[in-house]
Amino acid sequence: MKKQAKMKRSRIARRLGFHFTLQFFTLWLLVLAIVLISLFTMMYYIGNEQLKTDLPSEVLDSLSMEAIIEGDSVELPSFWQDQLEQKGYWLQIVNESGREVYDLNVPEGVPKQYAASDLLRISDTGRLSEYNVTTLYEEIFGSRNLYLLGRKDADGSRLEAWYELYSENGRVPDSAAATLDDKVKSIGASLVILDEAGRVAQNFGLPSNYATYGALALIEMRQQPAKSKMEVSYHYDPASEYTWLIERPRASEQPTNQPILRTLLIILVIVGIAILLLSLALAVWHGYRYGGPLLLFMRGFERMGRGEYEQVFTEKERRKIFGKNGRFRARYKLYHEVIAGFSEMADKLARARNERLRLEQSREEWMTGISHDLRTPLTTVQGYGHLLESGQFSWSEKELREVGGTIREKSTYMLELLQDFSLTFELKNHTPGEKLEPLELNEFVRRAVLRYVNDVTLKNVVFDFEESPASLRILANPKWFQRLLDNLISNAVKHNPPGTEIVLSVMHEGEFAFITVRDNGVGMDAETQSRLFDRYYRGTNTDEGMDGAGLGMSIAYAVVAAHKGTITVESGVGEGTMIKLTFPALPSPASERETGSYL
Repeated sequence: MKKQAKMKRSRIARRLGFHFTLQFFTLWLLVLAIVLISLFTMMYYIGNEQLKTDLPSEVLDSLSMEAIIEGDSVELPSFWQDQLEQKGYWLQIVNESGREVYDLNVPEGVPKQYAASDLLRISDTGRLSEYNVTTLYEEIFGSRNLYLLGRKDADGSRLEAWYELYSENGRVPDSAAATLDDKVKSIGASLVILDEAGRVAQNFGLPSNYATYGALALIEMRQQPAKSKMEVSYHYDPASEYTWLIERPRASEQPTNQPILRTLLIILVIVGIAILLLSLALAVWHGYRYGGPLLLFMRGFERMGRGEYEQVFTEKERRKIFGKNGRFRARYKLYHEVIAGFSEMADKLARARNERLRLEQSREEWMTGISHDLRTPLTTVQGYGHLLESGQFSWSEKELREVGGTIREKSTYMLELLQDFSLTFELKNHTPGEKLEPLELNEFVRRAVLRYVNDVTLKNVVFDFEESPASLRILANPKWFQRLLDNLISNAVKHNPPGTEIVLSVMHEGEFAFITVRDNGVGMDAETQSRLFDRYYRGTNTDEGMDGAGLGMSIAYAVVAAHKGTITVESGVGEGTMIKLTFPALPSPASERETGSYL
């Protein structure tokens, strides 16, 4: 039984564990989707910001993330061609042998094959002919490649040419100022010559926005071109410490983005929204699934609180729980052990309530009977007491003996009644089986019968005893066992008419000892038999003059149970009654000597 209960608890634990693990896993997917969406959103905007800066190194970083290179095969999203062409860039990817494996917008005159020294010089100087070139070395899974991102520096070449033609000690002489001013205006730019402190010494063409350039102004223009409205090319003369700048207004550009990251972001957003909606639907479904049974149990507890144990679940609720085939519906299958235990608890409470009501009814019957049983002898004793106390009558010796005998009989009856109460209390608080000892039944029962045979007050009752052929012993408490036999014999005497024969017999069969008490009296009906051992029950055929409080047979039942025995009754109206007691028998003394054991 314990093993089955343990297996049942294990099954419930596994089912609940799987159920809530699935729920946790779904929530984990939702969190993961949110994290991935956040990550790709950040990557998307960082990548776009890198493109907006127009810095070649950052453009290369973004481009290399989306390039797929396998040997000499290179795949790059098509949008890069438009992006690079819009910004005036060209791209070349060369392998470890210096050979070009990919080109995009590469102008004529750019080599297809490079020597190691060529690539080193380009990387150090950042120049290839008239182009500014930014390089990025990449090695992935043993494959080594070099990215070259170039853009024509027309203003830089023009600036160096003008410096060679018009510079005197780092400045433009007055004789060439007008000519240079016209040339600068023709290209829509501004030529600014700065001294060593960053102040504008000369300005040709369009006017400059600054009178003095701060220490970081030029760096900002170069490093964050997206924030500057000017494109800048410069030439520095270390001898004179003058710096020549060509500033050209930056052309407006279309917003840039990275389609692959954008596509991934859109997919992740859609997946995240789908998982979110699924999780919300799952949460609503779980709430409905868990909330319904909880409400069902709450209504059941309310009914149980009102004492409606037979109708804990209404017919409508039972149709919700069970299908037409009597099986649990899917919604309630998770709780089938709880529902079964709930129904079992309601049944037990219903039985306990019915038993309590039955005991209350029996107690009321007993109170009625006991009040009558005590009132009748007390009335007699009180009446005789008043007569003796009044002194109005003179009593003969015979009459006084009769009055004394009556008072003694009534007092004895009341004392026996109180003893029954005391025995009932003692049986409730002390077990007769606490002090057991071997008891020889033949002799013990014979002495019990002789006490009644020698009782002169029982002249109209015949007693007989049938003993077992061999010695028969059981473990018993002599005091309580004597009370058991007295209750059974006195019950047979009280409830039968004069002339009834009462026979006690002792028998042995197998491992059990039997004691029977039978009579040929009036017998009893089925209801009396079923309630014979109930506390306070007095029987349906008990007349008004019958003594007793209805405790004798319940005491007998408790004593038999304490001795690990059983008691049964067989009777019929007008057919007499037989009460049979069964107890575990002890081995005979001969077998004890053979085995060397003694109980």
